[in-house]
Amino acid sequence: MAKERCFQLDARKLFFMLSLAVFFLSLCILLSDPGQVVEYWSAQPSVHPVTQLYRNKNASANMLTNASLDESTGAPAGATSTDATDMELTATRRLPQALIIGVKKGGTRALLEFLRLHPDVRAAGSEPHFFDRHYDRGLDWYRSLMPKALDGQIVMEKTPRYFVSADSPARVHAMSRDVKLIVVVRDPITRAISDYTQIVSKTPSVASFESLSFRNGSTGAEVNPRWSPLWIGLYARHLERWLAYFPSAQMHFVHGERLVTDPAGEMARVQDFLGLERIVTDKHFYFNQTKGFPCLKKLEGSSQPHCLGRTKGRAHPQIQDGVIRRLSEFYRPHNLRFYEMVGQDFGWQ
Repeated sequence: MAKERCFQLDARKLFFMLSLAVFFLSLCILLSDPGQVVEYWSAQPSVHPVTQLYRNKNASANMLTNASLDESTGAPAGATSTDATDMELTATRRLPQALIIGVKKGGTRALLEFLRLHPDVRAAGSEPHFFDRHYDRGLDWYRSLMPKALDGQIVMEKTPRYFVSADSPARVHAMSRDVKLIVVVRDPITRAISDYTQIVSKTPSVASFESLSFRNGSTGAEVNPRWSPLWIGLYARHLERWLAYFPSAQMHFVHGERLVTDPAGEMARVQDFLGLERIVTDKHFYFNQTKGFPCLKKLEGSSQPHCLGRTKGRAHPQIQDGVIRRLSEFYRPHNLRFYEMVGQDFGWQ
């Protein structure tokens, strides 16, 4: 028994001496060249290595949508439990750094779906309507609606009503002075007809477009700018409120017509504005002749291409030529003012 106790004591002493030796050896190395420690940490990437691996993987795949990320953790669907745990360390819910603020029936849903192809974009699926309807619920509530995002990813949402809401510019500015704002604009007459088409789909008994476009319901009267489908198209008036809070450099205007005819070109400009690598390109799109609208080629894990819902690309009612001419005359000065403000001619007649 005495020998066994002696052996146990010797083993403990030996372990203690070895640990002490390792400690002093490490201390000597540190004191001899402390720059190595600083150099090591300064050389580490600012982005979590698992995050960077995920980006690289998706940049080559190109067809992965945001739907591939688990909403609870922000990790890629199908990731191992270890990967998910690592990513959860950096995936957080943040207030958006970019907003698609308008306009209704301009192509905002299409733009959002196209942006969701980018691995560095995380976007809320539904419209929060925070700055125009639910502002009293507070920023914490608003943040809770955002998807979890990894380091370096841009969080964004779209609510077209913000652009025409009188209170939204000041409220957005109070959240962030640096937020980037995107507006999808379209010929205001075509936009109004599309808006009216949506109204009719929900309320078939609504009056005709022609009667609603003019005061007192008569095509011989003045244009009625208070009718919502026409009022929204007064882009210059709405933009003035936003420019009172944000410089034009923080706003990007997407050409709604070109988003249909050249989605890759418009997406290139949007990605540049957001400071993103041009990952979403022409190889992601094909033109659907039936819908008259670009669709996305089949996504990873799916055997079918992805088009927007059946409400997109639906047929518009035929509007009298005389009404179109009257509306063109009405909008012309407003359009010219808008072109001057944004420094771009959209070519609307």
